[in-house]
Amino acid sequence: MTALLLVLLVKTFAFTSCSIPSTGMENSLYQGEKVLVNKWSYGLRLPFTSFHFLASKAKRGDIVLFNNPVPSEQETPVFTRGLFISRCVGTPGDTLMLNKELMVTGQKVLSPDSKQLYTYPYQVEDTLQCAMHELGIEENLLVGYSEGRYVRSFSHYEFYLLKQKLGASFELHSVLNNDTTESHPFVIPAKGKAVKVYPWNMTLLCNTILRHEGRQSAVKNDTLWVDGKPVSSYTFKKDYYWMASNNPVNLADSRLFGLVPHDHLIGRASYIWYSSRKERIFQSVQ
Repeated sequence: MTALLLVLLVKTFAFTSCSIPSTGMENSLYQGEKVLVNKWSYGLRLPFTSFHFLASKAKRGDIVLFNNPVPSEQETPVFTRGLFISRCVGTPGDTLMLNKELMVTGQKVLSPDSKQLYTYPYQVEDTLQCAMHELGIEENLLVGYSEGRYVRSFSHYEFYLLKQKLGASFELHSVLNNDTTESHPFVIPAKGKAVKVYPWNMTLLCNTILRHEGRQSAVKNDTLWVDGKPVSSYTFKKDYYWMASNNPVNLADSRLFGLVPHDHLIGRASYIWYSSRKERIFQSVQ
């Protein structure tokens, strides 16, 4: 009896376990693996509630277990909703580059902070290095050299910052020749902070306010309306996160269900305790 009670207490207040249902998190987690989730990672969420005791924010790069933010019936209590597991790539106050079409139609499969390869003349290497240092962009190794041009990888947001810093005339071009003009900077909402409304974030903000802020919102004639009034910015009551799959083709992440409020977080995936790949058992989740 004592042992059973101890197990229940640990599962309720310290750790829980979940199975990986799909291939969306490969190669970090494989379908069928079981992982231990630390329920103290972001503050203890009290049983049968969505309230966190001693709350702390998720970190960029964490693989997070959380409740479905868009259940078929929105009135369903948070703690009874289905479970998702994804990597956090955007924390409250961060900026990601998002595509308007991605959020409106869900047809794009590009992760918001995924890397692409860019080329530039080798003669401007020192200028680029200086700009990367000033912008706080982490050093990344040269990927290649071809016909007098260096090749490096940058995220959409890093590319945006570099172009703003160095000017449109600076020769930094995508290897894939993708048109990046449809990508726009999007601020992940933070509690108590106002987010300005733009055409490219209007739909996502509207859905977030309606689903998670407890207020009526709608887009009418290219304007965001909240509680019957047009707004040019909105101050959020909660912290939010952008979650992404490792597999960019898998749409079971924030491209599909939008922003995830802090009160939906359960904990950080810590250790693999079961896997058909025996060498992975007891490995930490990366």
